[in-house]
Amino acid sequence: MPAKGVNKFLYRRILPGCSAQTFYCMMKMYALSSCMIMASLGSLAQSDSKLNDTSYLQPVEMNAVRANDKTPIAKTNLSRKEIEQRNNGQDLPFLLQFTPSVVVNSDAGNGIGYTGIRIRGTDASRINITLNGIPYNDAESQGTFLVNIPDFVSSTGSIQVQRGVGTSTNGAGAFGGSINLSTNEVKTKRSLELNNTVGSFNSWKNTLLFNSGIFGKNFTFDARLSSIRSDGYVQRASSNLRAFYTSLAYVDEKNSLRFNVFSGKEKTYQSWYGVDEATLKTNRTANSAGTEKPGAPYDNETDNYGQTHYQLFYNRKINSHWKGNAALFYTKGKGYFEQYKAGESLSDYQLPNLVTPDSTYSETDLVRQLWLDNDFYGGIFSLQYEQAKRQVIIGGGVNAYDGDHFGKIVWTEVSAPVPDKFRWYNNTAFKTDVSLYTKYTEKLGKNWQSFVDIQVRSVQYEISGFRNNPGLTVNNDYTFLNPKAGFTYTHKNTQAYLSYGRANKEPNRDDFEAGILEQPLPEELNDFELGFEQKNKIFSWSANVYYMLYRNQLVLTGKVNDVGAYTRTNIRNSYRLGTELQAAFVVNKWMNIGANATLSSNKVKNFSEYIDDYDNGGQQTKLYKNADIAFSPSVIGALLVNIIPAKNWELNLEGKYVGKQYLDNTSQDSRSLEAFYNQNLRLAYTTAFKSVKALNLFAQVSNVFSKKYEPNGYTFSYIAGGSQITENFYFPMAPIQYTLGLNIRL
Repeated sequence: MPAKGVNKFLYRRILPGCSAQTFYCMMKMYALSSCMIMASLGSLAQSDSKLNDTSYLQPVEMNAVRANDKTPIAKTNLSRKEIEQRNNGQDLPFLLQFTPSVVVNSDAGNGIGYTGIRIRGTDASRINITLNGIPYNDAESQGTFLVNIPDFVSSTGSIQVQRGVGTSTNGAGAFGGSINLSTNEVKTKRSLELNNTVGSFNSWKNTLLFNSGIFGKNFTFDARLSSIRSDGYVQRASSNLRAFYTSLAYVDEKNSLRFNVFSGKEKTYQSWYGVDEATLKTNRTANSAGTEKPGAPYDNETDNYGQTHYQLFYNRKINSHWKGNAALFYTKGKGYFEQYKAGESLSDYQLPNLVTPDSTYSETDLVRQLWLDNDFYGGIFSLQYEQAKRQVIIGGGVNAYDGDHFGKIVWTEVSAPVPDKFRWYNNTAFKTDVSLYTKYTEKLGKNWQSFVDIQVRSVQYEISGFRNNPGLTVNNDYTFLNPKAGFTYTHKNTQAYLSYGRANKEPNRDDFEAGILEQPLPEELNDFELGFEQKNKIFSWSANVYYMLYRNQLVLTGKVNDVGAYTRTNIRNSYRLGTELQAAFVVNKWMNIGANATLSSNKVKNFSEYIDDYDNGGQQTKLYKNADIAFSPSVIGALLVNIIPAKNWELNLEGKYVGKQYLDNTSQDSRSLEAFYNQNLRLAYTTAFKSVKALNLFAQVSNVFSKKYEPNGYTFSYIAGGSQITENFYFPMAPIQYTLGLNIRL
């Protein structure tokens, strides 16, 4: 394969880490902070506080960014019970995989470690994720690396998935979807939980949860320790994930003050290169990572990253109409991924040739670490007014990102002179994001309700060079106006809505490396939504039609940047037109059925493909009209059947269908992922006795029919020897796999 092959094609973030010592020091720091908060709040506690008003149970910060039942957008809500039922140690995307328009994938093939999610074909870098209203997306790549907060869903009380532009939220613009997770619900009853799963590929999950309930009349404390380990389906695609979560809160009828500290540490063996098309036919679990080392693969070709989050919230109910909140946050991330590289030029690493009496060495095998050390901090706020006919929310946030990118050499075969603390590249980036939004809802008569949402967002981004292009600097400012508006009609069990929303999004870090003369433009999305639903106790159904019109969408075209790496290019016109259908039917007291389906057309009106020409140099260009957008299947469907065969028993049948996906925007079958159907089966038994509030045993069989399928991949083409050669790479999923679980709540 040419030198421009897999490594230069892949889009990856540098992943850093923290030591075990740091992990436990954070726990000590939190204990001290908790004592300080309790001391400062002690004087506020009222001896006659009964906490009879349960309105404080709904976190104010989530009310600001979430949509309510009548907001005219497409959305799905998951309750604590639904989250618990689906939580078996896999990453968050797999917990959401049966919600409408969602397609998930996993580098390791079994949903543990690095995973991905797409909503309506939109990748994770365009999906806004917030944790208690605080932005989570990486500020530079804009991706969502959920492996950095393993088992976070075990502390999550509710999740809302919005499809399309959705409502204004904090952080990077939602360019196809948003996911809001909340952990700040108040738990009034004390409990201790031990959740354990064991499964195929030596997969283990152990979680210890403690909820204090209300103590000292006004205080509550939550804590979690988690460990997830797996060998992965793909060779050497192992994961070792650790995490903790702690939350201390003071609550009364009008105030709440909460301090959250949670942290994750991940070590995963790299499996992000995929399997080439020829090898896939004979060895689906092949992993090329680490194989540049002669003999056995390098045993530490790993990704090591640690991330710790601090969140401080204050909520206040001012009177019967007004309430507000403010929050401060700080996220620390640090770590690296390590690679064995063969035959590297010393000059590429700013090192002189090694001269010995016998020879001069200009190349060497080496082990390198690519580091990221970043700080992300800021605040959010909202002020909410509500009366019988109207609601007004004024909110926003400000955050700053300060990131250092640098590289270390930890070993060379020829004993090249590497100075102490040497960094062959050392680049910095600084980014600020300020946003304000106003949401206004007004009841118009008996059945109608209007919704207006206007957001102003300002971004300033500075980059002082890139690893492969140290002389290229970036200093850009963006100001975006993101309006949304709509109407909702409600009559008895029927509801209909119509809405429009606009989102703008700045390019990510890699886009700016295109070259000084080809700097990317920001993207724009205009989203039109039309929905209708009917509900009753037996049967409910809904239909949502969406039209998402893009301007200057950034996509991979095969074009190379100034340093020979593939870069995304703005394309002027593209769109997504689709229908989302959902239905739920209660057959009888022991059986219910749910289903959803998405039918869509996703097109690029004019697409130019750039192909490397190794025979003549440069690149050739091919033009395609009305081509399908990559990774956007025209059909996505899910079927869920829930059966209660006997008292305390529950049987769940889950099916997922994903239509054909193209690996690029050329609509060629030779560069596509085949359609697949995946079936899961879960049997659970739940009981209680004496001091055990709940004992849950479950067995799950995933991919029951052992279907061989690949939900993700990539492709590139080049001309050599007078013909065009296309190379496809795939990320295969595991065949049939088993999970056993034991959950105990005291």
